[in-house]
Amino acid sequence: MKITDSVKGASGSFVDLLKQHQGASPNFSVERSSSGKVPEIQATTILAFHFSSGVLVAGDRRATAGNRIMANRVEKVIEIDGRSVLAISGSPAQAIEMARVLDHSFRYYRRSQLDEMSLEGQLRLLAQLLKENLPMAMNGVGGVVPLFITFDPETNGPRIYFYDILGAHFEGTPFAVGGSGSLEVQGILRFLDHWGLPGGLSSLSKKDAIVLSLRLLETASYFDSATGGVQSGDRIYPVIKLVSGDGLETVGEDLLKEILETEVHGV
Repeated sequence: MKITDSVKGASGSFVDLLKQHQGASPNFSVERSSSGKVPEIQATTILAFHFSSGVLVAGDRRATAGNRIMANRVEKVIEIDGRSVLAISGSPAQAIEMARVLDHSFRYYRRSQLDEMSLEGQLRLLAQLLKENLPMAMNGVGGVVPLFITFDPETNGPRIYFYDILGAHFEGTPFAVGGSGSLEVQGILRFLDHWGLPGGLSSLSKKDAIVLSLRLLETASYFDSATGGVQSGDRIYPVIKLVSGDGLETVGEDLLKEILETEVHGV
């Protein structure tokens, strides 16, 4: 018998369980400073695209507040339940909390329903979290615009989804981008997929996909001060993960260092 996994009202919903026991409510107000503005840390830039054996997901490490650099070691590409990836732009605090809720919800559903939450259930759960975050976003703080990448067993391949701040989701084929450096990245990916590569992005090998992602983030950092680029002197490298039928793989810093020296900065 197929167990329904509709997120709202489902007995396997970890979010609903939290609400029942903690009385969570999306209706609240945000305290503002005397200037009327809420200081907020923002994280950019993120990207995801299909290559020959899966999907590459990458993000720089910088977080800013206005024209101030607040951190250079932010993790913007977060593994969910060892099966999916959430790439974040916007408020890191809210996005990381959403990632934690997703991770616990997927695990809770599996244990309580003895089945995996379907792809549609996963997408709707993240949409629900974004909708509940909308009052904060409308107050000018806590806005999150994520990418969600997961392996779909029905199509036997990874899929890319991007969200707007209201929780609507769309499939990104063959790529999706987010954050303040996304305009430059989006234009390059569009050109490469249609005219720059004979077989499009999906023809790229694993190494070529990694090289491209590093070059894209370097380009974004050249035009966008909120994108951190690569700071090899401090060993601060982008976070790059690969999603495929073999699971999730994190590209190690030693390989990133080698590729940067030979294929990016050395060119």
